[in-house]
Amino acid sequence: MRLIRLALVDSTQSFLVRHPELSHCAVLADAQSEGRGRGANRWESAPGAGLWLSAALPRPEVAPGLLLQRAMGAVMAVLEPCGLKLGLKWPNDLVAWRGQRLVKLGGIIGEQKGDRVILGLGLNLRAAPELPDRPIPPACLLALGARELPDALTLARSILDAWQDLSLLREPGFWWPIQGDAIQWEDGRGICEGWLPDGQLAVNTDEGPRTLCAGDVSGLSATCKDGFNSP
Repeated sequence: MRLIRLALVDSTQSFLVRHPELSHCAVLADAQSEGRGRGANRWESAPGAGLWLSAALPRPEVAPGLLLQRAMGAVMAVLEPCGLKLGLKWPNDLVAWRGQRLVKLGGIIGEQKGDRVILGLGLNLRAAPELPDRPIPPACLLALGARELPDALTLARSILDAWQDLSLLREPGFWWPIQGDAIQWEDGRGICEGWLPDGQLAVNTDEGPRTLCAGDVSGLSATCKDGFNSP
Protein backbone atom coordinates (compact mmCIF):
# COMPACT_ATOMS: atom_id res chain seq x y z
CA MET A 1 0.00 0.00 0.00
CA ARG A 2 1.24 3.49 -0.86
CA LEU A 3 2.34 5.33 2.30
CA ILE A 4 2.58 9.12 2.41
CA ARG A 5 4.70 10.59 5.22
CA LEU A 6 4.08 14.15 6.43
CA ALA A 7 6.09 16.17 8.94
CA LEU A 8 2.97 17.93 10.25
CA VAL A 9 -0.73 17.71 9.45
CA ASP A 10 -3.91 18.71 11.22
CA SER A 11 -5.05 15.09 11.29
CA THR A 12 -4.10 12.09 9.17
CA GLN A 13 -7.75 11.06 9.25
CA SER A 14 -8.98 14.46 8.04
CA PHE A 15 -6.29 14.50 5.35
CA LEU A 16 -7.59 11.29 3.79
CA VAL A 17 -11.21 12.42 4.06
CA ARG A 18 -10.28 15.63 2.19
CA HIS A 19 -8.48 13.72 -0.56
CA PRO A 20 -10.72 10.96 -1.95
CA GLU A 21 -8.71 11.12 -5.17
CA LEU A 22 -5.89 9.30 -3.32
CA SER A 23 -8.15 6.25 -3.19
CA HIS A 24 -6.54 3.42 -1.21
CA CYS A 25 -3.43 4.67 0.54
CA ALA A 26 -2.08 5.52 4.00
CA VAL A 27 -0.75 8.63 5.71
CA LEU A 28 1.82 8.71 8.51
CA ALA A 29 2.49 12.00 10.32
CA ASP A 30 5.45 12.92 12.53
CA ALA A 31 3.05 15.24 14.40
CA GLN A 32 -0.59 16.33 14.29
CA SER A 33 -1.99 19.70 15.31
CA GLU A 34 -5.59 18.48 15.64
CA GLY A 35 -5.41 14.72 16.18
CA ARG A 36 -8.83 13.12 16.46
CA GLY A 37 -10.19 10.61 18.95
CA ARG A 38 -13.66 9.16 19.39
CA GLY A 39 -16.49 11.69 19.28
CA ALA A 40 -15.26 15.19 20.10
CA ASN A 41 -12.10 13.95 21.83
CA ARG A 42 -8.69 15.12 20.67
CA TRP A 43 -5.62 12.91 20.52
CA GLU A 44 -2.35 14.46 21.67
CA SER A 45 0.19 13.96 18.86
CA ALA A 46 3.54 15.49 19.76
CA PRO A 47 6.59 15.02 17.49
CA GLY A 48 8.47 11.81 18.21
CA ALA A 49 6.01 10.67 20.88
CA GLY A 50 4.07 8.07 18.96
CA LEU A 51 2.51 6.70 15.81
CA TRP A 52 -0.15 8.75 14.03
CA LEU A 53 -1.43 6.72 11.09
CA SER A 54 -4.54 6.59 8.91
CA ALA A 55 -5.29 4.24 6.04
CA ALA A 56 -8.03 4.24 3.40
CA LEU A 57 -8.83 0.61 2.68
CA PRO A 58 -11.37 -1.20 0.51
CA ARG A 59 -14.43 -1.73 2.68
CA PRO A 60 -13.99 -5.19 4.25
CA GLU A 61 -16.75 -7.74 4.73
CA VAL A 62 -16.69 -7.37 8.51
CA ALA A 63 -19.56 -6.44 10.81
CA PRO A 64 -19.35 -2.73 11.74
CA GLY A 65 -19.16 -3.54 15.45
CA LEU A 66 -16.15 -5.82 14.89
CA LEU A 67 -14.13 -3.80 12.38
CA LEU A 68 -12.19 -1.64 14.83
CA GLN A 69 -11.72 -4.51 17.26
CA ARG A 70 -10.18 -6.59 14.47
CA ALA A 71 -7.99 -3.66 13.40
CA MET A 72 -6.72 -3.12 16.95
CA GLY A 73 -6.16 -6.85 17.33
CA ALA A 74 -3.89 -6.66 14.29
CA VAL A 75 -1.94 -3.83 15.94
CA MET A 76 -1.44 -5.98 19.05
CA ALA A 77 -0.12 -8.84 16.93
CA VAL A 78 2.43 -6.48 15.34
CA LEU A 79 3.49 -5.25 18.80
CA GLU A 80 4.00 -8.76 20.20
CA PRO A 81 7.84 -8.53 19.98
CA CYS A 82 7.69 -5.66 22.49
CA GLY A 83 7.15 -8.26 25.19
CA LEU A 84 4.19 -6.57 26.91
CA LYS A 85 0.83 -8.11 27.75
CA LEU A 86 -1.52 -5.86 25.80
CA GLY A 87 -5.28 -5.91 26.10
CA LEU A 88 -8.39 -4.74 24.31
CA LYS A 89 -10.68 -2.42 26.27
CA TRP A 90 -14.20 -2.34 24.92
CA PRO A 91 -14.96 -1.23 22.35
CA ASN A 92 -11.50 -0.89 20.72
CA ASP A 93 -8.82 0.75 22.90
CA LEU A 94 -5.31 -0.64 23.36
CA VAL A 95 -4.58 -0.97 27.08
CA ALA A 96 -2.18 -2.56 29.56
CA TRP A 97 -1.90 -3.03 33.31
CA ARG A 98 0.53 -0.80 35.20
CA GLY A 99 0.50 -2.29 38.67
CA GLN A 100 -3.18 -2.43 39.62
CA ARG A 101 -4.25 0.30 37.23
CA LEU A 102 -5.40 0.05 33.64
CA VAL A 103 -3.68 2.50 31.27
CA LYS A 104 -4.43 3.43 27.69
CA LEU A 105 -1.74 3.09 25.04
CA GLY A 106 -3.70 3.65 21.85
CA GLY A 107 -7.02 4.30 20.21
CA ILE A 108 -8.58 3.79 16.81
CA ILE A 109 -11.42 5.39 14.89
CA GLY A 110 -13.08 4.47 11.60
CA GLU A 111 -15.16 6.19 8.95
CA GLN A 112 -17.00 4.81 5.94
CA LYS A 113 -16.54 6.95 2.84
CA GLY A 114 -18.12 5.38 -0.24
CA ASP A 115 -16.28 2.18 -1.06
CA ARG A 116 -13.51 3.01 1.42
CA VAL A 117 -13.14 2.63 5.15
CA ILE A 118 -10.67 5.04 6.73
CA LEU A 119 -8.97 3.73 9.85
CA GLY A 120 -7.13 6.15 12.12
CA LEU A 121 -4.68 4.93 14.77
CA GLY A 122 -2.97 6.83 17.56
CA LEU A 123 -0.37 4.94 19.56
CA ASN A 124 1.83 6.28 22.37
CA LEU A 125 5.29 4.88 21.72
CA ARG A 126 7.84 6.96 23.65
CA ALA A 127 5.77 9.55 25.54
CA ALA A 128 2.19 10.10 26.68
CA PRO A 129 0.31 13.28 27.57
CA GLU A 130 -0.42 14.16 31.20
CA LEU A 131 -4.19 13.80 31.64
CA PRO A 132 -4.74 13.26 35.38
CA ASP A 133 -8.51 13.63 35.17
CA ARG A 134 -8.97 10.52 33.00
CA PRO A 135 -10.28 7.40 34.77
CA ILE A 136 -8.00 5.39 32.48
CA PRO A 137 -4.84 7.52 32.15
CA PRO A 138 -2.61 7.46 29.07
CA ALA A 139 0.75 5.70 29.07
CA CYS A 140 3.42 4.83 26.52
CA LEU A 141 5.02 1.56 25.52
CA LEU A 142 8.53 2.72 26.45
CA ALA A 143 7.55 3.59 30.04
CA LEU A 144 5.98 0.15 30.47
CA GLY A 145 9.27 -1.52 29.58
CA ALA A 146 8.72 -2.41 25.93
CA ARG A 147 11.67 -4.04 24.23
CA GLU A 148 12.49 -3.98 20.52
CA LEU A 149 10.39 -0.87 20.00
CA PRO A 150 10.50 -0.19 16.22
CA ASP A 151 10.64 3.23 14.61
CA ALA A 152 7.34 4.72 13.48
CA LEU A 153 7.86 4.05 9.77
CA THR A 154 8.73 0.36 10.23
CA LEU A 155 5.81 -0.05 12.62
CA ALA A 156 3.40 1.67 10.23
CA ARG A 157 4.34 -0.61 7.33
CA SER A 158 3.88 -3.71 9.51
CA ILE A 159 0.45 -2.52 10.69
CA LEU A 160 -0.64 -1.76 7.13
CA ASP A 161 0.34 -5.28 6.11
CA ALA A 162 -1.69 -6.70 9.01
CA TRP A 163 -4.70 -4.57 8.06
CA GLN A 164 -4.89 -6.16 4.61
CA ASP A 165 -6.98 -9.00 6.08
CA LEU A 166 -9.35 -7.87 8.81
CA SER A 167 -11.38 -11.08 8.66
CA LEU A 168 -8.89 -12.58 11.13
CA LEU A 169 -9.67 -12.51 14.85
CA ARG A 170 -6.41 -12.06 16.74
CA GLU A 171 -6.79 -12.75 20.45
CA PRO A 172 -5.54 -9.95 22.72
CA GLY A 173 -3.52 -10.65 25.84
CA PHE A 174 -6.66 -9.88 27.85
CA TRP A 175 -10.14 -8.37 27.45
CA TRP A 176 -11.60 -5.60 29.60
CA PRO A 177 -14.19 -5.65 30.97
CA ILE A 178 -14.95 -9.31 31.50
CA GLN A 179 -18.02 -10.98 32.95
CA GLY A 180 -18.67 -9.78 36.49
CA ASP A 181 -16.78 -6.47 36.25
CA ALA A 182 -18.62 -3.42 37.59
CA ILE A 183 -18.54 -0.67 34.96
CA GLN A 184 -19.91 2.78 34.34
CA TRP A 185 -20.33 5.10 31.38
CA GLU A 186 -21.69 8.59 30.84
CA ASP A 187 -25.36 7.75 31.42
CA GLY A 188 -25.36 4.48 33.33
CA ARG A 189 -23.67 1.72 35.22
CA GLY A 190 -23.99 -2.01 35.49
CA ILE A 191 -22.25 -5.40 35.57
CA CYS A 192 -20.57 -6.73 32.45
CA GLU A 193 -22.14 -9.93 31.16
CA GLY A 194 -19.74 -10.43 28.25
CA TRP A 195 -18.68 -9.40 24.75
CA LEU A 196 -21.19 -10.35 22.06
CA PRO A 197 -20.25 -11.91 18.69
CA ASP A 198 -21.24 -8.72 16.84
CA GLY A 199 -18.88 -6.56 18.94
CA GLN A 200 -21.47 -5.15 21.34
CA LEU A 201 -21.28 -5.44 25.12
CA ALA A 202 -23.93 -7.13 27.26
CA VAL A 203 -24.49 -5.55 30.67
CA ASN A 204 -26.94 -6.01 33.51
CA THR A 205 -28.23 -2.74 34.97
CA ASP A 206 -30.70 -1.85 37.72
CA GLU A 207 -33.29 -1.47 34.96
CA GLY A 208 -32.52 -4.89 33.52
CA PRO A 209 -30.33 -6.32 30.73
CA ARG A 210 -28.92 -3.86 28.20
CA THR A 211 -26.72 -4.05 25.12
CA LEU A 212 -24.12 -1.32 24.61
CA CYS A 213 -23.10 -0.25 21.11
CA ALA A 214 -19.75 1.43 20.51
CA GLY A 215 -21.32 4.50 18.95
CA ASP A 216 -23.61 5.08 21.95
CA VAL A 217 -21.06 4.92 24.76
CA SER A 218 -17.95 6.87 25.71
CA GLY A 219 -15.89 7.01 28.87
CA LEU A 220 -16.35 3.38 29.85
CA SER A 221 -14.52 2.73 33.12
CA ALA A 222 -14.67 0.74 36.34
CA THR A 223 -17.00 1.90 39.09
CA CYS A 224 -14.24 1.56 41.69
CA LYS A 225 -13.27 5.11 42.72
CA ASP A 226 -9.62 4.28 43.36
CA GLY A 227 -8.97 2.58 40.05
CA PHE A 228 -8.86 -1.00 38.88
CA ASN A 229 -8.04 -4.27 40.48
CA SER A 230 -5.63 -6.28 38.42
CA PRO A 231 -7.00 -9.62 37.11
